[in-house]
Amino acid sequence: MNVNQLSQRLALVADYLPEGAHFADIGSDHAYLPCFVCLKDPEARAVAGEVNQGPYDSAKSEVERHKLENRIEVRLGDGLAVVDPGEIKQVVIAGMGGPLIRDILERGKEKLSNVHRIVVQPNIDSRSLRRWFFQHDYTLVDEAIVEESGHIYEILVAEKGDPSSSYQQQVIEKEMWLGPFLLKKRPDPFIKKCKEEWKKKQYIVKQMKQATSPDEEKLKQHQKEMEWLEEVLQS
Repeated sequence: MNVNQLSQRLALVADYLPEGAHFADIGSDHAYLPCFVCLKDPEARAVAGEVNQGPYDSAKSEVERHKLENRIEVRLGDGLAVVDPGEIKQVVIAGMGGPLIRDILERGKEKLSNVHRIVVQPNIDSRSLRRWFFQHDYTLVDEAIVEESGHIYEILVAEKGDPSSSYQQQVIEKEMWLGPFLLKKRPDPFIKKCKEEWKKKQYIVKQMKQATSPDEEKLKQHQKEMEWLEEVLQS
């Protein structure tokens, strides 16, 4: 892949890094993102973390191909274990499930003392990350959503601060699920995702109602979430 032709999803993630970023890209996927950022910004530096030998070797090759060894360090290790406390100012974790990203942040939270910004791109369950940010005093500062190759991806950006400032208390549960910024912006991929989600919920509710002893709590939750989706689609 030509690093200058970064996927739309990763290009959006890169846009959320400040000039002169010193960041860690965890699960770096050939180090495409660090190479892209460092080629565009001569002040940027990065640590590309990989947990397995094969991807680590691929990332090293990509960095060498662009002659960026003096600014991008490829390290082998699990999650945030690849960085020292206070070493980096931003963290990027993209292209994994929300719960896995959350677990990486949780296991490595002592490494985040100097981190000003966290940019995550979960493939599923962004709610688990909004909850983690909220519980660990990170405020959500922006969200984006993009459709690419038939998939819809969300990007969340968080910084240290008052977590409640991003949410309206009376609808916090709805915003935690669907995203406070996405609910305001309502871009096309978001509306499409809500329609797909509504169809899934409709099917689940129908199946649950046919069960001999449905889980009433779960049923109520799904019905409530269907109502939230209807509010989005009708407004």
